[in-house]
Amino acid sequence: MTRTIPILFLDTSVIFAAVLSPGGGARRLFQLGEWGLVRLLVGPRVLEECETVVRRKAPQSLPLVALLLEAAHVQMSPAADDTPLQKAFDLVSYRPDAYVLAEALSASPDWFVTHDKAHRLKMQTKESLPFQIGTPGDVLQALAQGF
Repeated sequence: MTRTIPILFLDTSVIFAAVLSPGGGARRLFQLGEWGLVRLLVGPRVLEECETVVRRKAPQSLPLVALLLEAAHVQMSPAADDTPLQKAFDLVSYRPDAYVLAEALSASPDWFVTHDKAHRLKMQTKESLPFQIGTPGDVLQALAQGF
């Protein structure tokens, strides 16, 4: 059953893309969150990763990260407990990615949104997950087609 308001779990790469590209798909997802058309979630690990990446690559953008998260009503999902962690470790060998996947599993979103094609986009071919995995463009296309 499709929800009325889609729930999107954002990966670090999507938040960073929204900061760097005001006209890109990631920023459009934040606008949809601001307008209440989607519900945006991030996990504690994602926020930690995001802060680390922004401080290293674009420290002047740290205030923009906070502004975007607040304006789009981004909510913090819970940290993952043992069951999703075990499933994530079974699917992903790279531990940082496994922790983020476990947070997404705990959040029960409709979509796990990422730009990480090398690791995370490949996960959906390994096993049936309770959500779709795709880029901001994939999600925008699905929304335009009625989800």
